[in-house]
Amino acid sequence: MKIELAENYGFCFGVKRAIKIAEEHQNAATYGPLIHNSKEIARLDKDFNVGLVDDFQSFKKGDKAIVRTHGIVKSELAQLKENGVNVVDATCPYVTKPQEIAQEMSEAGYDVLIFGDEAHPEIKGVKSYATHGAHVVTNVTDLLNLKLREKIALIAQTTRKVEDYMEVANYLIPRHKEVRVFNTICNATFENQEAIAKLAKKADVMIIIGGKNSSNTKQLASIAHDFCENSHHIEDENDLQSAWFVDKKLCGVSAGASTPDWIIEKVTKAIEKL
Repeated sequence: MKIELAENYGFCFGVKRAIKIAEEHQNAATYGPLIHNSKEIARLDKDFNVGLVDDFQSFKKGDKAIVRTHGIVKSELAQLKENGVNVVDATCPYVTKPQEIAQEMSEAGYDVLIFGDEAHPEIKGVKSYATHGAHVVTNVTDLLNLKLREKIALIAQTTRKVEDYMEVANYLIPRHKEVRVFNTICNATFENQEAIAKLAKKADVMIIIGGKNSSNTKQLASIAHDFCENSHHIEDENDLQSAWFVDKKLCGVSAGASTPDWIIEKVTKAIEKL
């Protein structure tokens, strides 16, 4: 059986940047998981003494707090600084942009509409920047019961599928006088999604590596399954099952934006042994 890696996969710019920041600030703690990969978070703790704190109020004056790649709620960031905490901002610039758009559009009198997962930390952060509030939707159905004004500003979670985002935009445009659609889906998401679709179309089995709570990895797994029924989302080599590869000729491999190379290498070597 041949193993083929997608043309684009793994760590994106924002994650690489955040990991570098964390490694440069030893003996610190991140507020919330720095990235959605528990294995890499454990490595940072072990090798660089960068811990994890879930409650921002646990940080005391003089402590070093690293803001996760997904960003945090605006009021919490302000509170950390007010409390004298040394804030190191590792928010991905591709996440900072929708935060800025949400604030600017809200203050300009637009209804801010965010396409994404309301429970995701990125969306919680972006929503908090909309001065006059924002609505979060996951599909067109969610729009049916919303009372929206004539001016709409539409923002997407950085890791969503483009096709799904366009469905929401196309529904809104003929129904409102002004709809401003901001392309806030990051380039790495575009590239990884296109690459996995291309590979899944010819593979007999697909392995997608990444945290189970990683939004972008789940999107990749969904796309892979659209073209290859035998698609499996795993966190590491321990999740592999030999039955997946029986009589298969081509195994495609991809990984989410929070998946480090060392995990990808372990998985590919394990598949080779199988």
